[in-house]
Amino acid sequence: MLRDDEYEVVITKFGNPGTVVEPKAVSVAEPLLLKAVRGEDVERPPVWLMRQAGRYMKSYQIICEKYPSFRERSENVDLVVEISLQPWNVFKPDGVILFSDILTPLSGMNIPFDIVKGKGPVIFDPMCTDADVDQVREFDPKESVPYVGKALTILREEVNNEAAVLGFVGAPFTLASYVVEGGSSKHFSKIKRLAFSQPKVLHALLQKFATSMAKYVQYQADNGAQAVQIFDSWATELSPVDFEEFSLPYLKQIVDTVKQTHPDLPLILYASGSGGLLERLALTGADVVSLDWTVDMAEGRRRLGADVAVQGNVDPGALFGSKEFITNRINDTVRKAGRGKHILNLGHGIKVGTPEENVAHFFEVYRKTKSDFINEPCDAIFLWLVGKWCHKLPVRFFGFGMPVIGSVYPLSLFILGSKYNPRECRKMCLTADKFFSQPYEVPSLGLPLFICDGFVCLKQSTFDLWVPTDDVTSYGTSVVLKDNFCDDG
Repeated sequence: MLRDDEYEVVITKFGNPGTVVEPKAVSVAEPLLLKAVRGEDVERPPVWLMRQAGRYMKSYQIICEKYPSFRERSENVDLVVEISLQPWNVFKPDGVILFSDILTPLSGMNIPFDIVKGKGPVIFDPMCTDADVDQVREFDPKESVPYVGKALTILREEVNNEAAVLGFVGAPFTLASYVVEGGSSKHFSKIKRLAFSQPKVLHALLQKFATSMAKYVQYQADNGAQAVQIFDSWATELSPVDFEEFSLPYLKQIVDTVKQTHPDLPLILYASGSGGLLERLALTGADVVSLDWTVDMAEGRRRLGADVAVQGNVDPGALFGSKEFITNRINDTVRKAGRGKHILNLGHGIKVGTPEENVAHFFEVYRKTKSDFINEPCDAIFLWLVGKWCHKLPVRFFGFGMPVIGSVYPLSLFILGSKYNPRECRKMCLTADKFFSQPYEVPSLGLPLFICDGFVCLKQSTFDLWVPTDDVTSYGTSVVLKDNFCDDG
């Protein structure tokens, strides 16, 4: 969002500044989260927290005392709405997620289960044979979980587009892991035994879950969900080759099926411990990949590519730290995520016992976070050099501990680390799609090199130089532009 005293400079693929346009009025009719996922220019990254409803909140604990059964709390429309809105009423996140569980559909699929306090999910009749799988029914959400649809409809009315209402489902392999293991597992020996000794049985079960979860996502969208997160929590227990057989095809099937009926519905994919599978997660077609905290955000961006939005990925344990520590971790995550297509979140759900005041601080900090190239105070300057017909301007400065020599024309030169956020300098602000794209390493320097839309950027913690790729004659210890760069003729 541009303030009244700011302007937008449009840079073309060939490095020439476009026209200066007047600030556009920002529509409040659509949640910030949806705009960010599409890659639109947003004033800050949207934020919500996994498991933000429940657990750590005193107001939730009071409800638990009155209604000790998790299933009662998650299958009663009034309670679902009340619990879902608790963090919204206190913190005003940009996403309000339905209070539910990924196992909620199981009863409607003829799989009896419960969620026991202190133990977690319990599947009463674990599956291991063809006959067991034959007993599983395809899920009809309207018939089996009407309270989910009613709750989502009410949430949309209550939130009134001030935030995005989020639904969620479990991924086929993760659901299959629960019903085969009989609940949570440390070693996943039963599901792997089935996968490797009777793969046809497991594939039959996975197919039923894939078909059912696609219907469930569609049902949630039809009843008010503006984005849906798919949790494949246990897929990372698979090796890459096994992920490609037992998880990837079914995730892709869900995405493809949903996109046929709801092409604009953002789908977020989360898999805990997914560092070894990031490129494969992108192959699912999900709009957003949610990173856990074991993945460096900048590296995750590079591996996923510019077309995939990212979510995350502050360590949930950071919320046990000091407020200064929390602030630093947020700033580090946002800085590494770069501009656009980022939803600020934790790398996993909020942990039991997290101080509620620290959660409040997390949300307070994000409101001050700017989605720009400079996201936190440092020690240098921000410099604009623009003008379509400007004369060649030789510059010499030190960015890597060595001189970098070149001629700067209608392009932007950044010495990163300003104490002044560019959007707070009342200077022209640069906006361009895909500024942070896949980085490539410059072997001679060992520095990240970002290339996008015809520009090359040598990026280092204290210095950025964006140059049209066609006008760079060499990358070495120096950057040299062609002499005829931007000549009139």
